[in-house]
Amino acid sequence: MPYAQIDGIRTRYNVVGSGPPILMYAPGGFNARLEQWTELGVYKRLKLLDHLPSEYTCIIFDRRENGESGGRVEAVGWPHFVRQGAGLLDELGFDKAHLLGGCMGCPPVTAFAAAHAERVLSMILFWPVGGPKYRINCQLRFARHLSFIEENGLQAVVDLVHSHDLNFSQDPRSGPWVGPIRNDPDFAKKYVAYDLVAYKNILFAMVGALFDRDTAPGAGAEELLAMDIPSFIVPGDDDAHAKSAAMYLHECLRGSVYVDIAPKEQSEENIPPRIIEFLGGVGV
Repeated sequence: MPYAQIDGIRTRYNVVGSGPPILMYAPGGFNARLEQWTELGVYKRLKLLDHLPSEYTCIIFDRRENGESGGRVEAVGWPHFVRQGAGLLDELGFDKAHLLGGCMGCPPVTAFAAAHAERVLSMILFWPVGGPKYRINCQLRFARHLSFIEENGLQAVVDLVHSHDLNFSQDPRSGPWVGPIRNDPDFAKKYVAYDLVAYKNILFAMVGALFDRDTAPGAGAEELLAMDIPSFIVPGDDDAHAKSAAMYLHECLRGSVYVDIAPKEQSEENIPPRIIEFLGGVGV
């Protein structure tokens, strides 16, 4: 698959189909690889990439720090993911695009719309993350990584990452830079040499930037309320994708379409056709 240098970071991506572009922020928490659109849970069942490419150019990619994309030790927040997506659109020559986010891909979508409304044709928010249990679990994940490095140091993180094929979500001790450590020896070497106090401060700042609320993270309420962008919301209903997070976005995004279908009843027959119908009604 092709790679692009975006914001100084290698991004693995693929382009599928033809027609108006859809920039797709992958689901999967801290394992947001482009393959998740066809391999992960509900997305595997709904087969969005069996339907959308017939009418749209689907731009899928590994989010930075995930899969085979690179990363950088810094206090990563939603604007960093926005820069990656906007840079990829620039690389491919698209001024505007529909945005589709799944799971933890939803906050970058709303943050993108807040920063670059003129580039966003519409937003599709599928199983947006959020809710108090999500915030608490994410903060606990970072706390477990912090505890591990305080006891063992950064070299132990590198050794741990190379001892298995798990991601940060599966083994919180590994931290949020699993992908670059595993795939890039130069990155791993620099990672080990990082000042531990500075590294811990970055972790604290990162948690505060990403998981600071019990609603849906990403763009703030005032930013959402000010948007005039066609929006389509498909709710989840579990500890990571609280139904309240989807309802919150629906409340804030005026005129948004809320698909009131229980997750277990969402299927290839009733979701992809509705997305395509929604997209067809959006002016380009």
